[in-house]
Amino acid sequence: MADYVEPLGMRILIRKDEARQKTRGGIVLPDNSEIPTITGRVVEVSVQVDRNEDFPIRKYDKVLFHPRNAIPVDFEGNNLLFVVPIEAVVAVFRRESSRGSRRVAGATDESDE
Repeated sequence: MADYVEPLGMRILIRKDEARQKTRGGIVLPDNSEIPTITGRVVEVSVQVDRNEDFPIRKYDKVLFHPRNAIPVDFEGNNLLFVVPIEAVVAVFRRESSRGSRRVAGATDESDE
């Protein structure tokens, strides 16, 4: 039987992305310097969030979150897991499956008529 963390209430479990050790320009940062990383992958979603249509967040989504209210979970040695209130998630990264196929709700095609 494997152990796992199940967030309760309006919370999700996020695996924080690794902190960058090099800037985009190629400058290597010393170990004591850290660029704050506030992106991560959703590992688990509470039942309340999963049932709430106002929050279209699903497992494995990449999200941008505000780390102030994130609670670190001492479950793994590298401590990259955080329980985050849904209100702290400010964006979900999406990728269109095919260019131009995205539709606006309520829009109709001329072929539908």
